[in-house]
Amino acid sequence: MTNDETGRRLRVVVVGTGMIAAVHVRAARAAGAEVLGVLGRTPERSVQVAAQLDVPTGYASLDDVIADRPDVVHVCTPNDQHHPQALAVIRAGINVVCEKPLAVSSEQALELEHAAREAGVVATVPFVYRFHPMVREVRAKIADGDLGRVLAVHGHYLQDWMLDEDSSSWRVDAGAGGMSRAFADIGSHWCDLVEFVTGERFASVSAVTDIVFPTRPAASGPSFSGSPDPDPIADASTRAEVTTEDTAVATFRTATGRIGNVVISQVSAGRKNRLWFEVDGTRGSAAFDQEAPESAWFGNERGAQILVRDPSQGSVDQRRLAVVPAGHPQGYLDAFAAFVADTYTAVRTGVAPDGLPTFADGARSAQIIDAVVASAGDDTWKEIA
Repeated sequence: MTNDETGRRLRVVVVGTGMIAAVHVRAARAAGAEVLGVLGRTPERSVQVAAQLDVPTGYASLDDVIADRPDVVHVCTPNDQHHPQALAVIRAGINVVCEKPLAVSSEQALELEHAAREAGVVATVPFVYRFHPMVREVRAKIADGDLGRVLAVHGHYLQDWMLDEDSSSWRVDAGAGGMSRAFADIGSHWCDLVEFVTGERFASVSAVTDIVFPTRPAASGPSFSGSPDPDPIADASTRAEVTTEDTAVATFRTATGRIGNVVISQVSAGRKNRLWFEVDGTRGSAAFDQEAPESAWFGNERGAQILVRDPSQGSVDQRRLAVVPAGHPQGYLDAFAAFVADTYTAVRTGVAPDGLPTFADGARSAQIIDAVVASAGDDTWKEIA
């Protein structure tokens, strides 16, 4: 993808060297950008992972990254580093993509949103499940009134990567990951997706959380497989108290008075990444399962049907994002690449494509997370700012 002003390819740098950083590198390349290099926690790791990802430079510091004046910096580091790193990039006048949660508090997230707006830079957050074509099909049908008035939303986001009591990660440490783990990590995706699809905003929440193992290994291990060079597996002989939740259940009241509910778990055996939601309306219902993203379920009083992604059928937005012929499956990496491509379009043209998640969405997500944590803390309903 080229810069409209110069005709050259956009130049990008990825800060971080874990699994998600590698996904960002692949998505940037798929979107046609030139990946200049990566920055890791040490200069040595930067060089090591740069070689593994076949990018030219392993940077020694964020100052060196900024000095290279890339068009976009992707921040893919542990949560506590998002705010200072993204803020430094924004203050340098460079466009930024920052992983979610945008920060470890809503105050930090709002500061980033305001800084990006004042600097006039493109600043986006990878709520990439928005970019499954069939998500856009559900959204279009709701907007067109096919489901009628929304009555209820419900669903879950289930994983099992923390099922073993000897599993650990930097995400377990509240200092690195924030006060919430499971909800901030994956519940944030569910809430963003449901608000995006329905147009309904959550106004208040009542939540409960649970920690299923009181201790886990103290050392940091990889979050998921797939990192180009994962950190060493945690040593189970040295354990630390767990203060971040493994499971959460949240009941929401929307601004129009409707009810929503979600179950979040990182200890659901056999569930690898099951983000599922259903929207029930006065005329019909719709459901989407991220693990089966090629289709969506639609039902009414007369029966139900499964609609399959097809670039020759359906809504304009679904067809735009359906980049391969029907019957040739699209998935997570395609959705991620579409998000990055739309970000780069906004950088090139100054116009954000419809549905592009920005730092405003990241700040919104942080406010929901804070309300969930506060509600679970004292067992009361909390307003969402």
